[in-house]
Amino acid sequence: MVKIVLTIIISYLIGSISPSILIGRARGIDIKKEGSGNAGTTNALRVLGAKAAVITLVVDILKGLLPAILFPLIFEMPELCYWSSLAAFIGHLFPVYYGFKGGKGVAVAFGGLLGVNWKLALLCLLTVVIVTLLTKRMSAGSISGAALAVVYAIFLEKGFLPFIIIMAALIIFMHRGNIKRLINGEEPPLGFLAGKEKTK
Repeated sequence: MVKIVLTIIISYLIGSISPSILIGRARGIDIKKEGSGNAGTTNALRVLGAKAAVITLVVDILKGLLPAILFPLIFEMPELCYWSSLAAFIGHLFPVYYGFKGGKGVAVAFGGLLGVNWKLALLCLLTVVIVTLLTKRMSAGSISGAALAVVYAIFLEKGFLPFIIIMAALIIFMHRGNIKRLINGEEPPLGFLAGKEKTK
């Protein structure tokens, strides 16, 4: 029990670190007040540029991946990968350092999935990429990937199923505004894909 508690606490604190907020502050920009107001990769791209977006994406993935790999090795408990990935994910959504207002968790969830089961992670990534390219909306890809992650986990990582259900539900909940805009046809296309849409 002590090992699980330590894993959860430390993973949560790691997940609470927000690269986009830190990069924004270094430039005198509050990313939570710009663009969509989200601290994730997509808004970092819109507000801070491509370099900041790449850094945000990589760091967010590592926030989920490293705890899921390291804690099972340190404490010699393989199942800790489940707890650490969920805790880091929760930390990203509700970071203690920033008033419990963070990102939507897609990149961190992907990193956690990589640490738990790389096949599951790649299937989810493939889903996100395909749906995003088809719809030109990152939110649509993210929501689809989260929903289908539950289905994939049934076949690839049943032990992770309760954890992935929580993560998927939270990702969809965090995208509730995007869902409303998608339904109303008001969701803006993603970056470079916007130009292609306008030419049609």
